[in-house]
Amino acid sequence: YANVKKCSNEGRALMQLDFQQFLMKLEKLTDIRPIPDKEFVETYIKAYYLTENDMESWIKEHREYSTKQLTNLVNICLGTYINKKARQKLLAAIDDTDRPKR
Repeated sequence: YANVKKCSNEGRALMQLDFQQFLMKLEKLTDIRPIPDKEFVETYIKAYYLTENDMESWIKEHREYSTKQLTNLVNICLGTYINKKARQKLLAAIDDTDRPKR
C-alpha cells in the first residue's frame, strides 16, 4: 500500500475492502491466529483518511513505519490537497524523527 502512485477516496475504501478480503482468504488457508502484523497494515490504511493537521501528530506517534512508507503516505494522501510548504513541513517531521528499520 505504500507504493501506490495515486489514491482517490474510492481507492482508499477499496484498499480496506481488499485487505479484509485478503485476511478472510488467508485465514481459510492457515491456522495462524491472529494474523501477524494485521494491525500494522490496518493502521497504515486508515492513515490515508487523515487531514493535514492530524498527519503530523500521527507521524510522530507511529515510529514503526519506515521513512519511505511515511513519505509516500504524505505525498500520495495529502500531496494534491495541501500546499508545498505544508507538505515540506510534514516531510521534515519525518526526517526529524529517528526511525527504526522494520
